[in-house]
Amino acid sequence: MSRISKVTTKTGDKGDTGLGDGSRVSKSHSLVWFLGEIDELNSYLGRVISSCNKDKLVHELQSIQQDLFNMGGEAAMPNSELNLLNKDRVLFLENRIAFFNKKLPPLDEFILPGGDEFCSKVHVLRAICRRVERYCVKAKEEDIEIKYWLLYLNRLSDYFFVLSRYFSLKDGDDEILWDRKK
Repeated sequence: MSRISKVTTKTGDKGDTGLGDGSRVSKSHSLVWFLGEIDELNSYLGRVISSCNKDKLVHELQSIQQDLFNMGGEAAMPNSELNLLNKDRVLFLENRIAFFNKKLPPLDEFILPGGDEFCSKVHVLRAICRRVERYCVKAKEEDIEIKYWLLYLNRLSDYFFVLSRYFSLKDGDDEILWDRKK
């Protein structure tokens, strides 16, 4: 039996949507916004993966896509006991950040987002991730249990930052630093 048998259900035609727990909420509910932002982040991550030619990194990025789906699954079942995104995934990101960061020179100033196509897309991912993080905070402020979501998103944006720096410098590009006088 397929899990998704019908795409067009017409149940949201009046501006509400169903959550995984069977409840219905407005499509403007903060949790629905949060879910939509996770979807955008995951979709753009798929775009980044499609331009990545490093097999090990593709696997790593796809594991992050799984994490984002797990986060969305938990968010679709608010205040439930469902545990799909575990703290070990936060630790995974912290370890990967440390791995990439130890090979990078310290920053004396902010860098301008850029680099080659891959690195510039990863910078966009970082910015989208920060927006998802803000929507997570909004959900928390509305008394939705956020589990490890905020920790994960905060580390994930850091991960994207150091990943972009690492591959930019590894590929021989220079980082362009912010110049306050320009």
